[in-house]
Amino acid sequence: MMKRLLRLGLGATALLACGLATASNPIVPGWYADPELRVFGGRYWIYPTYSDHAGTPDVTDRFSPAQQEARKRKTVRPSYGMQTFFNAFSSADLVHWTKHSHVFDVRNAAWAAYAIWAPSVIEANGRYYMFFSANDIQSDNELGGIGLAVSDKPGGPFKDAIGKPLIDKFHNGAQPIDPFAFRDKDGQVYLYYGGWQHCNVVRLSRDLRSVVPFPDGSTYKEITPPGYVEGSFMVERKGVYYLMWSEGGWTGPDYSVAYAMGPSPTGPFKPMGKILKQDFAIARGAGHHSVVQVPGTDDWYIAYHRRPLDTDRGEHRQVAIDRMVFNADGTIAPVVMTREGVAPRPIATK
Repeated sequence: MMKRLLRLGLGATALLACGLATASNPIVPGWYADPELRVFGGRYWIYPTYSDHAGTPDVTDRFSPAQQEARKRKTVRPSYGMQTFFNAFSSADLVHWTKHSHVFDVRNAAWAAYAIWAPSVIEANGRYYMFFSANDIQSDNELGGIGLAVSDKPGGPFKDAIGKPLIDKFHNGAQPIDPFAFRDKDGQVYLYYGGWQHCNVVRLSRDLRSVVPFPDGSTYKEITPPGYVEGSFMVERKGVYYLMWSEGGWTGPDYSVAYAMGPSPTGPFKPMGKILKQDFAIARGAGHHSVVQVPGTDDWYIAYHRRPLDTDRGEHRQVAIDRMVFNADGTIAPVVMTREGVAPRPIATK
């Protein structure tokens, strides 16, 4: 019935009146990208990159002297000048979202001069830890990489946890960007990351503030699958580990999501192909995703960004959520992009 109403042209207001409201894609107004979807305290949380090139003015009085000096030494792409903070959004049902402004700002990390993006937040030790990319470094001689901030609440404010980047060098050729924090069933937290077509995984200490060796003595394990570009993500289901990532150019229509399957958090992984790509009837450049399992169920949702059909601007990206379905053999069915989005999905309370 809901699809029939949508075909008749009824919008979200009419659907709500019928008791059939969906989220509608994009789920929130504005230009946002790289959404990470999590569940904290019985609510869904999304942490995206702010992607509005015409947003907050790039005023120097918001930066420390060290940050201003770092910005002077490097040519900054215009949109990067605006990417100096994160907003977050929370929801009880995946449909109605509340905005939490400036949950993290570079003013709270003196070394992060500009270009913060792709946050990943995990709960640990009674607090919330945010890993993030900063400064878009191009070599080991530049200051930046993957930072760590911490807060007592999922809605922030987050503040720099260690006073420097957690990972600030190129290991195995991987640019230190696009972190994703994954907790395995035994409690061990792994950090997946990497740009420039290389993907690494590291083990984190119990306090998440340092990288620790694997049992074999190695520290930075490269697990790059074929076609990998950036945006690595990990999920475990029924003993199978799914390494996911983005392929193609982040500003292009070929941006897409692929995955591989393996027996452990470090593989080995078998590539399984793409599950999300452009649909010329809906949007282009669909990628840099995250996935969430509704607690206590085998229901899964994928959050991702995509580019409207009427713009070619690289920064013009919007956040969408759709269903993600596992086949009977454990493989993932291709994701169907929609305009209507998902139906309300509250989290059951005990």
